[in-house]
Amino acid sequence: MAEPGVMRPAPRWKQRAILGGILLFIVALFLFFSPVLGLVKHRFVFPPYYGPKEVNAPGDTTYFTVPPFAFTDQFGRPFSDRDVEGRILVVDFFFTRCTTICPRMTRQMQQLQLKLDDEAFRDVVFLSHTVDPENDTAEVLNAYARRHQADTARWKFLTGRKEDLYLLGSEGYFLAAREDVMAPDGFLHSEMFVLVDKDRHIRGYYDGTRFAEVDRLAGDIKMLLKEEKLRKREAARPAS
Repeated sequence: MAEPGVMRPAPRWKQRAILGGILLFIVALFLFFSPVLGLVKHRFVFPPYYGPKEVNAPGDTTYFTVPPFAFTDQFGRPFSDRDVEGRILVVDFFFTRCTTICPRMTRQMQQLQLKLDDEAFRDVVFLSHTVDPENDTAEVLNAYARRHQADTARWKFLTGRKEDLYLLGSEGYFLAAREDVMAPDGFLHSEMFVLVDKDRHIRGYYDGTRFAEVDRLAGDIKMLLKEEKLRKREAARPAS
């Protein structure tokens, strides 16, 4: 007879039943969530599309595409949309004499460039457009790029006719980009970074002065690459 106040151990059959139940629960969870068995399909949340769109039919939507452009890079060489075909773009507008938001934006772009310095991101290109082309010649932009340790193979600083730059900013990326005597330093431009996918669709806007926003941009770039892989996989599947 057990002593008063002393608990007797559970019978072995109960211990085995409890352990067996725990083991079955773990196995069931594994089977349910295993991507190998395909019982649960992972659902990724991809970046949305921005800009005007046209719904042609259910499941068939035409999204806005960034128009063609032709400018000059920091080496004085012609640079156009054809030079970035099949690439993911991170776009912003700035000017080298800016004393307000541009220094922070440039530092953020520099850090993003370093964060994505991997072969997996070889298709990502950074495009910084000046809104002050009369001052920001190719030579000025080249010096600015060197000062900020830009990887000039991936980070392009673009200048050209101000009318073309301003038009691309306002109608191509839906950003403020123009001269404004009331604005600090005489120019008005957005602090936003714009994410553009390989099909020239705008997929995101991010405050280029905030660390958290640029981290979100880096995450969305990874999701675009995942989206591309999934589409290629679906296209390669034989029709049933």
